[in-house]
Amino acid sequence: MKDRNMSQTKKSNGNDMLFGKDNFILIAVSLAIVVIGFFLMSGTEGNIYDFRRATLAPAVVILGFGLGIYAIFYRKK
Repeated sequence: MKDRNMSQTKKSNGNDMLFGKDNFILIAVSLAIVVIGFFLMSGTEGNIYDFRRATLAPAVVILGFGLGIYAIFYRKK
């Protein structure tokens, strides 16, 4: 009985990793999008209330975080 249970627990489909290659690619892309968003937000000259810093950059960062959350939950069918 004990041997049978051990053999059942040792069986796997060969994919023991929590994330696959697609997940890591999506996480890397989302990280790059977040970095681009923070780069758009940076700068010392000019008005801090212009479109790029006040609207575009936060939207890009939120898009990057959203893609990162999607990448974590993504499962290949």
